[in-house]
Amino acid sequence: MAWSLRNLNYQISFVLLYPNGDFEPYTWRHALVNGKEMEHLSLLNGPGREIVRVADQVSYFEPNVPPYSLSSNVINGPIPAELFREPSSLAQGYDFVMVGTSRVSGRLAQQLRIVSKDKSRYGYNLWLDKQTALILRLDMLNMQGEPLEQIQVTSMEVNEEPDDYFSRIETEKMPQQIALSSTRSQEADWQFGWLPAGMTEVRRGVHRLPLTGQWVDYMMLSDGMVDVSVYLQKIDSGPAENGWLQQGSNTLLSLQVGQMEVTVVGKLPPQTASSIAKSINIAASTHD
Repeated sequence: MAWSLRNLNYQISFVLLYPNGDFEPYTWRHALVNGKEMEHLSLLNGPGREIVRVADQVSYFEPNVPPYSLSSNVINGPIPAELFREPSSLAQGYDFVMVGTSRVSGRLAQQLRIVSKDKSRYGYNLWLDKQTALILRLDMLNMQGEPLEQIQVTSMEVNEEPDDYFSRIETEKMPQQIALSSTRSQEADWQFGWLPAGMTEVRRGVHRLPLTGQWVDYMMLSDGMVDVSVYLQKIDSGPAENGWLQQGSNTLLSLQVGQMEVTVVGKLPPQTASSIAKSINIAASTHD
């Protein structure tokens, strides 16, 4: 699958479905042009969202936001990037079980189950096209095996030549690449005492909250299938309000740890989000 997703010229239409009936339709294109990977992901409903990747630069075009580019060799979209970048790395946190064959979107497909090794995360059912090894369907399942999200491919074209779309991309006119790092130092020296199997820190920094303008410590965790954001901020007055909200697969949990409020956001069970937050060890403050 990894080889197919990175080396074939294809155009895929898929729909992201939610249990409440909401859905998001996408078009996904990929090509090798003069040995260079190019990729395009487009959200088709509403005002739209366009993401274009040329080699290791990803450019974002979104409503009400100036276009910008980031350094990355994958597009961060509904389909987990690690599935087609380095699927073998997922074995640290998940077991893969061959189930059998069936038909999906009119094509013969191989089904696999993806199961969390430590039962701390949601599971998946994955169907791959037998002919091309491209993804046809991906279901995210809650702890009871009920669907939380479903990615369903509706059409697929694999061609010898790249799609004409890529010939119209003028790489020299793409938005300027920006850096994600902040010049501010972190509020505290903090580490995790426990993380789900295979989940590691991939980014750490300081973010400004858009609503309050307050600076908070930030860390991005990932196991290759899901990304989890963790925020840490000082409690100025009174105790923090502990609690959590869940909408579909997304959990937002807030918990007081010492004199800090910890917020965990991601597609994982509330119990796991709570375990991550409670495991945080805050060593020392670096500045007032």
